[in-house]
Amino acid sequence: MSPSHPNFGWVARSYDALRPADANWWEVFELLVREGDLAGRRVLDIGCGTGRAAEALVGRGSRVWGVEPEPEMAALARERVSTVKVAPAERLPFKDGWFERALMWLVVHLVDRPRAFGEAARVLRPDGRLAIGTFHPLHFERYWLKRFFPSMETINKARFPTSEELDSELIAAGFARVEQHRLTQTAWVDRETALERVRGRFISPLQLIEDEELEAGLRRMEAELPERNDYSLEWLVAVAYR
Repeated sequence: MSPSHPNFGWVARSYDALRPADANWWEVFELLVREGDLAGRRVLDIGCGTGRAAEALVGRGSRVWGVEPEPEMAALARERVSTVKVAPAERLPFKDGWFERALMWLVVHLVDRPRAFGEAARVLRPDGRLAIGTFHPLHFERYWLKRFFPSMETINKARFPTSEELDSELIAAGFARVEQHRLTQTAWVDRETALERVRGRFISPLQLIEDEELEAGLRRMEAELPERNDYSLEWLVAVAYR
């Protein structure tokens, strides 16, 4: 039986290896930094994971704090940025108006969004911004692994917000306006790397599908995967202004 929520603690040590900071990662990072005006700012990285984005922001002259609910992930993040606290997005351990900017990168599908957005608005100063990086719903309709794991599309569409939902939820949380940006990327992965990543459940829906579906999909992948597998990524970047 699959869990109801993904557990990132057990994949913490392998997370960065299974999801490397490649050229596509850096392209999304640059878009978030540019549109969110994150460089050189006092930034809170909400759901900071292993601290990769937080560390990259420090390299851009930002003063960065992080919050991460999984202690194992937070411990790794502290090796990169010392100012990381174990806390959920829905209860941020900071006073009102403490930050100039906040970042949520591949986080909004894992939290209670109304509460998390309300907390982000609370800790931002009156001219603050929240930069969000998430997947557009088209991503799940086109994602190359769904032919091996058919329930992934339904699972993801139930968790990730549409652009309209994101806009309305952010406004309801106290933000004055929201700007949205789209980014389409292409990528490829070789057969052995793809199998290694899926066996390591490198994305959260692979934790949420039934074990029988995971095993059956892996058998199909082992039998059918070519040496090179091309795919696309459909990103949605939103910037919410206080």
